[in-house]
Amino acid sequence: MHAIIDQSQQRDWMVKHQIEARGVKSRRVLEAMRTVPRELFLPAALHEFAYEDAPLPIAGNQTISQPYIVAMMIDALDLKGGETVLDIGTGSGYAAAVLSCIAARVYSVERIVQLAEDAKAVFQAHGFNNIHVLQGDGTRGWPEHAPYDAIIVAAGGPMVPESLKNQLKIGGRLIIPVGFDQLSQELIRVTRIGEHEFKTEDLADVRFVPLLGEEGWKQERFEATERRQPAPPPVAEIKLAALIADRCESFTDIEYVDLAPLMKRIGDARIVLLGESSHGTSEFYRLRARITRELIESKGFSFVAIEGDWPDAARIDHYVRHAEYPPSEWTAFARFPTWMWRNEEVRHFVDWLRAYNADRSSNERIAFHGLDLYSLYNSIRSILDYLQSVDPATAEVARQRYGCLTPWQSDPAAYGHAALTRQYQDCEQEVVTMLKELLTKRQAYAEHDGERFLDAVQNARLVTNAERYYRTMYYGSRSSWNLRDSHMFDTLVALLAHHGPESKAVIWAHNSHVGDSAATEMSQRGEFNIGHLCRRQFGENAYAIGLGTDTGTVAAAENWDSPMEIMTVRPALENSYEWLCHDSGIDRFLLPLRTARDPGLIQGLNQARLQRAIGVIYRPESERQSHYFTAKLPQQFDEFIWFDRTTAIKPLATEMLKSLPDTYPFGI
Repeated sequence: MHAIIDQSQQRDWMVKHQIEARGVKSRRVLEAMRTVPRELFLPAALHEFAYEDAPLPIAGNQTISQPYIVAMMIDALDLKGGETVLDIGTGSGYAAAVLSCIAARVYSVERIVQLAEDAKAVFQAHGFNNIHVLQGDGTRGWPEHAPYDAIIVAAGGPMVPESLKNQLKIGGRLIIPVGFDQLSQELIRVTRIGEHEFKTEDLADVRFVPLLGEEGWKQERFEATERRQPAPPPVAEIKLAALIADRCESFTDIEYVDLAPLMKRIGDARIVLLGESSHGTSEFYRLRARITRELIESKGFSFVAIEGDWPDAARIDHYVRHAEYPPSEWTAFARFPTWMWRNEEVRHFVDWLRAYNADRSSNERIAFHGLDLYSLYNSIRSILDYLQSVDPATAEVARQRYGCLTPWQSDPAAYGHAALTRQYQDCEQEVVTMLKELLTKRQAYAEHDGERFLDAVQNARLVTNAERYYRTMYYGSRSSWNLRDSHMFDTLVALLAHHGPESKAVIWAHNSHVGDSAATEMSQRGEFNIGHLCRRQFGENAYAIGLGTDTGTVAAAENWDSPMEIMTVRPALENSYEWLCHDSGIDRFLLPLRTARDPGLIQGLNQARLQRAIGVIYRPESERQSHYFTAKLPQQFDEFIWFDRTTAIKPLATEMLKSLPDTYPFGI
């Protein structure tokens, strides 16, 4: 028999540190979370873990959601008190109990008989008298008590059930996870604004149990899907690591690595995509430069295109191609994150490219372009400056939002904040107006330094795409990722057309952009990237190379617009590709994947595993949630390059730039 322990202090601490500190400000929600003892809804053996911010197992092979998710979802309903609320997926009953402290009536529907009966017993025993429980198909709602002021669904379905939408009052809000992957969804808010008119907003990346029922996932389909899951390949991890060691091409020095076998594998490819698993690792930049030099010298590649803003890259292009017209008044990559391209590693490559072009005719010189939307980082900086001046709290929300530029960032705190403040929406019109003015100015730079490459129609499309991107990014919609990578791919295609039918391109971008998204969890959410688009259009004429590391140091920031720090990269997690590569015992190697001759190696690597991605933001305290996603490496890349230990890039110091000519792209 377990004694009942007063856990009110732990509950207060949880609300203060795990919920309020992460952006939930509603007085009603915070008070309800402080009032309801979570341990009442857990098996006795789990009472001691009640106030950890984590999902926990309950009966019926189900889970009780983590407290932050419960608070975030209820807060997104924007309850004022006294409403009638429909709760789909009673589960343990915890969320319904929290809702009952705010709403006048809570109607809760649970599919599993045992859970419905257990929840009823807890409600009756502890005085939650305004909660009514129905055992049945939650996707059909509870029409007898409709319409509802709010509906909350604690399971993920392939779409929003029509029955639930029809049971909303006009003005009512519905919160539900939706996605075609049964284990990864987008949390959305649906607001009924008319008899047949609904507004939908994306709130967060989440993972809920599947919503089974007539208007959700079918029970038999879910069970069949479980049965169809392939067994892990019959290759033990230790054997797979040994296979990597046996089949890879090891090297010790970047400058003198033998690239002839790699060049043979690349063959006549027109597009070579060179990745990186962080934006702040010296070895990645230096090896990309080394491979690019070889591609230019031995295979006649025409231009380098980077994951960077067009005007900044145009300033570098002006320098490396010895342009005769005056450069624009523009200092390349002078805003956050300055270290991403303003570093010694990039400077050495830029200087090499200028020297290489010096003895070539103007129409033979190798170009340097930016693929990204207009001034991605400069525009964000301007948005933050504006928000900081009118509403610092909203500026902080924006910093959280822009800090998550990778599509698999699954920490809900990083996505949910925008849903929790009306002020964020109130600022939208001013931000959009300011952004239009900003982009018009940026267009002038692109037309000045970029008129050789894209005509006025292309420039106009850039401005349009950029505005759409920032508008969607402002609210955290996944469509912003697809818009950005579509724009980068369209720019690449336009540049290939400009440089001629024989032109070839080297792309420098993050692994998350260059590896085929179809081989990662991105595809399950309907996301794609430039690597996927290149593979679809160019087939084997696109060759994608990923780069990875186990540990070392990296240049990154803790949050958007925070100072750059040299951070220690944590050793790779078990069951990740990085862990497997480290276990091979080879410090540096190239691993051919497209032409690998060992079926056991490819079979073993084709088992979905974790893969790490560090952008300009590194949050080691939430490493698993913030920096890992699942992928199938041989389908993602044609080649993988490994550095077991790496070092941070070296940002350019002001003292290094004082004596340089005005034409040098990295000005003070």
